[in-house]
Amino acid sequence: MATPVKPPNGIHYQGKHYYSMWQTTFEIDTKYVPIKPIGRGAYGIVCSSVNRETNEKVAIKKINNAFENRVDALRTLRELKLLRHLRHENVIASKDVMMPTHRRSFKDVYLVYELMDTDLHQIIKSSQVLTNDHCQYFLFQLLRGLKYLHSANILHRDLKPGNLLINANCDLKICDFGLARTSNAKGQFMTEYVVTRWYRAPELLLCCDNYGTSIDVWSVGCIFAELLGRKPIFPGTECLNQLKLIINILGSQKEEDLEFIDNPKARKYIKSLPYSLGSPFSHLYPNAHPLAIDLLQKMLVFDPSKRISVTEALQHPYMAPLYDPNSNPSAQVPLDLDIDEDLGEEMIREKMWKEMLHYHPEAATANGGVCL
Repeated sequence: MATPVKPPNGIHYQGKHYYSMWQTTFEIDTKYVPIKPIGRGAYGIVCSSVNRETNEKVAIKKINNAFENRVDALRTLRELKLLRHLRHENVIASKDVMMPTHRRSFKDVYLVYELMDTDLHQIIKSSQVLTNDHCQYFLFQLLRGLKYLHSANILHRDLKPGNLLINANCDLKICDFGLARTSNAKGQFMTEYVVTRWYRAPELLLCCDNYGTSIDVWSVGCIFAELLGRKPIFPGTECLNQLKLIINILGSQKEEDLEFIDNPKARKYIKSLPYSLGSPFSHLYPNAHPLAIDLLQKMLVFDPSKRISVTEALQHPYMAPLYDPNSNPSAQVPLDLDIDEDLGEEMIREKMWKEMLHYHPEAATANGGVCL
């Protein structure tokens, strides 16, 4: 649980109070009453809380030492910029970003989101029965949120069950946009250590320079397969093993289906793998609805140019009971997420500060009592 503590440096700043959770001190605005920690990951600790001004339940994510690693700092800045613009019922909503007490030396960032009950990873590994209706509804919402992101020119690039938040009535919201990019961004590669390999499209595993929205569709296919089978479909131990698992299930590819591979060594590796007839999805998931199998086959296609698009997936017969083309809005304007990858710590901090001011305009006019 959240335990009140004294400020670490003995200085109590106006408008802040201090709590300890999982051996970490939270310095948060007094309008938030923390309840308990609910999750931790590579990029921070999340606790549940209540906004005492609105009685709204929220989640607070503390990103500790946000500038310790420049790549991670850029990731946080990118997420701040994105979340301020995104407005869709299947995308997590940002409620607030707390203003730090020192503009030029703050180290931690506190993001406030709407609170959800769990995530899809927890549901898949639980003993809860997942019916066809469950699978259909989760997939529909994921595709619907993804269509919105793609229409805003955004590739998520790290879709996985743990990044899909769920509440008690099965509402689903996409979260974690630290790896997201605009689809026209150039020279921004997916580094191995930050990406969840099991959901990674072949064109990324093969280091292809040109990729687009189909990388997210592949991830959706992997998530859908995991919903149907209650375990990952391609649990690779490393990059080459991941490709082997994919070929084992999809079968060896024809020459024309390898033309997208622009790296000669990568193409040679795929051709060197033992011949595989593949495993029909209907055998892997014998209890799945036939239309679910058909849609899965269209998402998990090795050649990205032949993979179904998000809009086509929503129009697939499997989605017919839920899909209404008139209630699936696109983003009003495409977003520009281009951030100079060579920014230094001082400039990243300043840009984060300016993002925070959008939630606290009063701080821009009178510094809001915030120290420089």
